[in-house]
Amino acid sequence: MARRWGAAAGLALAALALCGQAKLRHDYAALPAPPRVADLPLSSVVLDREDRLLRAFTSSDDKWRLPVEPDTIDPLYFRLLLAFEDKRFFDHGGYDLRALVRSALQSLRSGRIVSGGSTLTMQVARLLDERPTRSLQRKYEQLLRAVKLENTFSKEDILRLYALRAPFGGNLEGVRAASLTWFGKEPRRLTPAEAALLVALPQSPEARRPDRYPGQAIKARNRVLRRAVQAGILSAEDAGSAAGEPLGARRHAMPLFAPHESRRARQSAPQRQVHRLTIDRDLQSGLEALMRRKAGALPRPVSLALLVADHRSGEILASIGAPDLLDSAREGHVDMTRAIRSPGSTLKPFIYGLAFEEGIGLPESYIEDRATDIAGYQPTNFDQGYQGTVTLREALQLSLNTPAVKLLEAVGPARLIARLKRAGAAPVLEKGVSPGLAISLGGVGLSLKDLAQAYAALGRGGKAVRLSVCRETCGSLQAGSAAPVLSEKAAWQVSDVLAGLPQVQSAETFHVAYKTGTSYGYRDAWAVGYDGRHVIAVWSGRPDGTPVPGATGMKVAVPVLFEAFQALGSRRVPFPARPSIAWPQVAGEVPLPLRFARLPDRVANMAAGDPVRIFYPPDGAELDLGLGGADGGGNTAQPLVVKFKGGKGPFSYLVNDRPLPGGSRERQLVWQPGQAGFAEVTILDSSGKSAGVTVRLR
Repeated sequence: MARRWGAAAGLALAALALCGQAKLRHDYAALPAPPRVADLPLSSVVLDREDRLLRAFTSSDDKWRLPVEPDTIDPLYFRLLLAFEDKRFFDHGGYDLRALVRSALQSLRSGRIVSGGSTLTMQVARLLDERPTRSLQRKYEQLLRAVKLENTFSKEDILRLYALRAPFGGNLEGVRAASLTWFGKEPRRLTPAEAALLVALPQSPEARRPDRYPGQAIKARNRVLRRAVQAGILSAEDAGSAAGEPLGARRHAMPLFAPHESRRARQSAPQRQVHRLTIDRDLQSGLEALMRRKAGALPRPVSLALLVADHRSGEILASIGAPDLLDSAREGHVDMTRAIRSPGSTLKPFIYGLAFEEGIGLPESYIEDRATDIAGYQPTNFDQGYQGTVTLREALQLSLNTPAVKLLEAVGPARLIARLKRAGAAPVLEKGVSPGLAISLGGVGLSLKDLAQAYAALGRGGKAVRLSVCRETCGSLQAGSAAPVLSEKAAWQVSDVLAGLPQVQSAETFHVAYKTGTSYGYRDAWAVGYDGRHVIAVWSGRPDGTPVPGATGMKVAVPVLFEAFQALGSRRVPFPARPSIAWPQVAGEVPLPLRFARLPDRVANMAAGDPVRIFYPPDGAELDLGLGGADGGGNTAQPLVVKFKGGKGPFSYLVNDRPLPGGSRERQLVWQPGQAGFAEVTILDSSGKSAGVTVRLR
């Protein structure tokens, strides 16, 4: 009878075992596939040119859960983690039977749960499931999920999932988010005290939050350090030193560099988790501090914007749309590097460049700065005064309006707009309005980025380059218009002129070429400069476009420009050597036809007046000036007197194609010849008109 009952019991146990195995297989097969890292809702991150964090955005479930790879976390963290949480992690298949039995016995003896017996894999299963495991049924499901994780992923993948999902208080998940928040740094290098705290926090993330319960956090940290000594990971001396350290953990804000460009990158590709930019975080950080300091000296709501680019590669290295994103008084949320504003006089270099390119003049050619009327358009200079006859170099350096308007009339406003577009800029005109002469003084809409784009071409010898802040999805950074913005010669001449402006806060061997601009009514103040490698553009004004009385490009923007250049290094990159086809830049060597800018009649005759006419001596005359020597009365040779009328002074004089020194408004030339022979005399007025005679002197 006993044998029959024993046999029946054995059959029953076998049946139960078979049923248990069948249920296990059924329940295991019913589990969904565990999520991959790519399937998890992670924070979007924006990285700089060296993959350093510029900005992070919370995940779709409002968590700070930043992408992280195990090899970017200090190895000490994982050694402490495994010693404290799961020392047989690399040996088990998802659960540790010895740990589970030990946990059950401890709980029976104590009448309470002493340790959970969970492996790291089981903890990952719980974190991914996001449901409590207080019941036996939930613990059973967690065991099955852990086994499935082990059968699906490698041990390294499971550690990666833990590093992503471990909770650290509030909406912080993952080692990277915790390290950035509690220590203000990436987890690549951790002290023993920091690594131990990161191991301890997930056990009870809310009760051990360093910002709320520092005492509990220290106790938990030090337990991890003691376990590390037992496991031989740390020496007793090192652990004791770490345990004696103050907590040193406080809640840091997530990095927020280049906020406008970061926001733009995320908006352009919202499904991407990682956005890589060309921004240099160190340079960006330093310039953001500079802009906050400079803005602090300006009355609210006056703001600043700045853009720095490497015009050799086209990479934007720093972009600051406002000094402070959160400064509502200055409308910090508005990206003023992209706002369309009046550029003031910053387009004048391109007007002069076109004039140089088309042979209208050279930097040392003369032009008249006087009251002008072109079809009813009457430009005036900023100071309401006029300089008279000046060289083109002086006119550009002084930013005189009248010469710029004359040159623009000569080269054509439409051509200037076309060249700006070649550079990659996008000038904005009023709908239905054709380009006019007012463009020379800022009568067109451009952004700070447009200006940097255009000046980058000047720094590249007239060749266009497309400035970009994107490392991955923007295609070739070098792409630009195949046609040059300016000829190499003209671009060099413009750079040579602009590099002759006062070098504020700069005593380097190589100068910065720059130009300022102030839009009508003091609404915008600009400064754009470049050397042989970098271009920097600065804007100041009110984001709402209302005037800032007295604010000029020279006063407000230029100091920022030169301090920004200093942030790039103490020495400037030199410009390319002068092209062989460029004329010498010495006034006395300027070819006769280019002594005055060769303006077309419609420009040269803007101020009505008769042309120059020589009425004495007549052409072909033979004059006895006593050049053969003193006469019997002891008189020496007489000077040649040339009288003329008409034209606009001041006048220049040439004899046998050699200029005579100085200029005059007198309509008479008195010249002492040195020897007998033929003399070709030419009189030029300020508009470039000329008259000449050839006489024989004896």
